[in-house]
Amino acid sequence: MSKLWGGRFEDGSNTFFEKFNESFSFDYRLIKADLKAGIAYARGLEKCSCLNANELKQIESGLEAIKEKVENDKGFLIAAFAKNYEDVHTFVESELYEMIGEPAKKLNTGRSRNDQVATDTRIYVREQIDETKSTLRDLTDTMLKHGKKYQSVTIPGYTHLQKAQPVLWAHYLLSWIEMFERDCERLEETRKRVNVLPLGSGALAGNSWGVDREFLAKELGFAKITKNSLDSTGDRDFVVDFLYNASMIMIHLSRLSEDLIIYSSQEFGFMEQSDKVSTGSSLMPHKKNPDALELIRGKCGRVIGHLQGFLMTLKGLPSSYNKDLQEDKECLFDCIDQTKACLKVMKMVFEGLILKKDKLCQASSKGYLNATELADYLVAKGLSFRAAHEVVGKTVLHGIAVGKELHELNLDELKIFSQCIDADVYHSLSLENTVNSKTSFGGTGRDRVTKAFQHALTGM
Repeated sequence: MSKLWGGRFEDGSNTFFEKFNESFSFDYRLIKADLKAGIAYARGLEKCSCLNANELKQIESGLEAIKEKVENDKGFLIAAFAKNYEDVHTFVESELYEMIGEPAKKLNTGRSRNDQVATDTRIYVREQIDETKSTLRDLTDTMLKHGKKYQSVTIPGYTHLQKAQPVLWAHYLLSWIEMFERDCERLEETRKRVNVLPLGSGALAGNSWGVDREFLAKELGFAKITKNSLDSTGDRDFVVDFLYNASMIMIHLSRLSEDLIIYSSQEFGFMEQSDKVSTGSSLMPHKKNPDALELIRGKCGRVIGHLQGFLMTLKGLPSSYNKDLQEDKECLFDCIDQTKACLKVMKMVFEGLILKKDKLCQASSKGYLNATELADYLVAKGLSFRAAHEVVGKTVLHGIAVGKELHELNLDELKIFSQCIDADVYHSLSLENTVNSKTSFGGTGRDRVTKAFQHALTGM
């Protein structure tokens, strides 16, 4: 395969170096973006009289024919991998030349692979942002459907992995949906920065042929054009932005996985994973392992590693385009694949997740999770909160000593610690009141959660 840059060279490349240098084995994923950008650029060249109408028609037809082969002929790209193309741009140019001959050689008038790959990558990332958002929405929709099924279930809330206060399961799910909503917002912000066209910047100095870059932007659906040709070809901030977005999504998925792994353990026994997302042991017949969740948790480190690695690639680069930037592709593609796969698997987890309602109710009623309610009760009777806090602490110590929960202590026992306590305290200490007393916006009270849940169901 002849090189796009071979005229200045006398000797051929070392075959090992050619393999080291090539990127077609992975940047072939940009082919549809490259074909789309090629058609737009050809129209731009025709608009500034660098191509005539017949040449434009031939180029458009040729690029569309390549697209049809990519979409409908599985062997087309497989066969191409054996031909030692340097990159996707070389492949497209070569295929176009075989189809239409000399007009193909005019397509890159004023265009460099530097602004070409920057454009292709932006088109690809823009599409992947939309797909990732859609996959996120599928997960949150499934979580909401699951939560609606178990909307009345109460679970222990934890801080420091110690029992703290009871919350509704629906409230718990909404906390994760809040995180995923922030992920969607970050993707939307990143898309705005991605949606800026570098095409027409040339290798680094700009285009000499009067190509209308605003026209190109309109053809390719970009909101605006880049302002400086040097920056245009060397900018991969948008890749870093996406890698960060993916890392945050994965961090949220990993933390959620950790919770569900713990809650599914025999020690907790709050829920059971579906057989569809679990595996067994090759030695121990009784095991049911939460491999789906463990893999999600593990892949989080992989995605974060790509972000850190590419930041280090960028750290020492001089301005404009450098071949180091070829390293953006594999980490970008893998982050996209892993993030979308993990979102889909987490959706499968929630489709089959079964809550153990009785176990959760029991766990929510033990461990002095209503201690704050007793303090609030005493404050309502006239004590300062700090004084009430002290009284309740001593009451809890007594309960631990005699093996009783606060609501299991009789009135005489409670009055030992404060004469303010009357029989109405038992209503305050009930699980239902402990949950429903959190009436502030964003709290776990049933009315608040019902409204929040309904808003999430209709507003997402």
